[in-house]
Amino acid sequence: MNLSAIDLNLLVAFEALYETRNVTLAGQRIHRAQPSVSSALNRLRRVFNDELFVRTADGMQPTDHAVALMPAISSALDQIRRALEQGAGFDPAAADGRRFTLAASDYADVVLVPHIVARLRREAPAADLRVARLDRATIYEQLDNGSADIAIGGHLTAPKRMRVTPLYEESFVCIADKQHAGLRGRKLTLDRYVALPHALFVPSDDGSARGVIDASLARLGRKRRVACTFAHIVALPHAVVGTDLIATLARRAALRLAGQALSLRPLPVEVDPGPFGIDMVSSRRAPADAALAWLQGMIQRAVKDLTD
Repeated sequence: MNLSAIDLNLLVAFEALYETRNVTLAGQRIHRAQPSVSSALNRLRRVFNDELFVRTADGMQPTDHAVALMPAISSALDQIRRALEQGAGFDPAAADGRRFTLAASDYADVVLVPHIVARLRREAPAADLRVARLDRATIYEQLDNGSADIAIGGHLTAPKRMRVTPLYEESFVCIADKQHAGLRGRKLTLDRYVALPHALFVPSDDGSARGVIDASLARLGRKRRVACTFAHIVALPHAVVGTDLIATLARRAALRLAGQALSLRPLPVEVDPGPFGIDMVSSRRAPADAALAWLQGMIQRAVKDLTD
């Protein structure tokens, strides 16, 4: 395809149509009249030889080809926006149209992201935020190619080409039903911890039933029974309440999720791995991008809003 035949404004219109699914709303977003957006759509259809967006009762729905095009177009436009912002500074109060992508672990979604969102709404209300799932298998590639701006999570093993900023330390606790027959009035010893069935949050999709704690147990020559595994951390307290299951998770997440029916207990000292870091990871290109440098600082300010 001859790039000289492509007007950059066509791709801007494509992005707006994809996100709003409405010609009028797309025009309002990019400050163009509805006929101008319709004309851009017709030109896009000729360029890509596809309908791209089909009018339905639920709005302009993208075709399969449009869905396939969107990630590359969005990434290219974001990189152009970053390039234009370099050297011009970044004014968060006038950040209309800037969109950030944050890859967050389930833990960060529960504990830190609400504070980040609150800060963003106060400091840069015209900027948009996409919070994506942190995929540990692909996150560093995403940071490299700009499809993610920043990753936040614990136990991240970032390559040297990445910039890692420690945010704060976290620790593990155990949750159990307050009426748990095997624990009521008893200390959670190592023997009891191993004997009881566990619920486990496993963020990967590889079928694993092992977590950080299992490495500590292995060093002791011990093993626990993981009776249930879950893909989302918010499922753990719901699985534990009213059952004989116990679960180990980060303390701040437990405080927010446990509810009144569950108790928080310290781990047996023999198996407790101690504090671990919650980190912010970004590409080393970030400091050259004034907007991303601001975002990093804003996240660090949001950490200070944590009260526990």
